[in-house]
Amino acid sequence: MTIGVGSVLAITLIAVVSVLTGGGASNFNVPTSKLVGQHLKSFSLGGLFGGKVKAPWESGHPSVEIFFASYCGPCQAEMPKIAKYLSTHKLGHVAILAVDSSDVRANAVAMVRHSRFTSPVAFDPNAVVTSGVFGFGYVPESVFVNAQGLVTEVYYGAIPKQQLASGIKSLIASRSS
Repeated sequence: MTIGVGSVLAITLIAVVSVLTGGGASNFNVPTSKLVGQHLKSFSLGGLFGGKVKAPWESGHPSVEIFFASYCGPCQAEMPKIAKYLSTHKLGHVAILAVDSSDVRANAVAMVRHSRFTSPVAFDPNAVVTSGVFGFGYVPESVFVNAQGLVTEVYYGAIPKQQLASGIKSLIASRSS
């Protein structure tokens, strides 16, 4: 009988805390990021296929930064879906920049080619930008940044198509306002 009463008390306590904090079951496991509302430092990295890649907001473009690595299972599943979405939808002035983090170049090149991802890809083998500028320890992550370098949204984990579409739409709208 004691276990039953304890279980009821625990469930009641969780429900009360959820209501008092404005949450609900759908808000569990949805981290917020201290990056949202922050202006990012500009950066420049070598491109995965050569050349240099700069932060898109440096030239006044709102952007989506997609952090990935070839050894990341969720990234392997996510990248072809992102590539397909990007190839079939209008992005307006929104730039897409993928950042390959803590990876081996040959593996990253193979993954990007296999995914048919055609947007610029920065190579961050030592996670200098991934960890230093963005503060990420893991991938995949997606960051939505306006034309002034202000972070408007961070999505942790493999981003669903609907979330990517919504974030891009918001960036397009903010550019025209």
